[in-house]
Amino acid sequence: MKIGELAVESSTPIETIRYYEREGLLPAPARTQGNFRVYDASHKERLLFVRFCRGLDMSLDEVRVLLRFKDAPAEDCGDVDALLDEHIGHVSTRIRELRALEKQLKELRARCGVSQSADKCGILSGMTRAAQNPPESKRAKGHLRSVHST
Repeated sequence: MKIGELAVESSTPIETIRYYEREGLLPAPARTQGNFRVYDASHKERLLFVRFCRGLDMSLDEVRVLLRFKDAPAEDCGDVDALLDEHIGHVSTRIRELRALEKQLKELRARCGVSQSADKCGILSGMTRAAQNPPESKRAKGHLRSVHST
């Protein structure tokens, strides 16, 4: 199938497919004499796997590790377990961050109960003060805040 067909069958934008190829997540497809990419069922299966992992908010590096194990089915999967345990930790951290964000937004929202001029807006003044003193990031290095949008 051509890239457009793969895009439709996998519900993946063409640019995303090309990006995954450049990143080495998808093997280079065969080419026709007219230099069109030609994909087969294995490309679709791998693309769907990558998309599923991304939907679990996994980084590209995490997906690469999982693909290495898929490509070597006889290997011990202990590292897969460790990767998933680490990812669960990232997700737990992100949940805590999102709860803190929700609390902060609710506190900001509580500053303004009536419509008034913007120069008297409690929300805007609170955001301006907070922007002057941003908190130190406690996020784990190497893991993105959200990686599932691609």
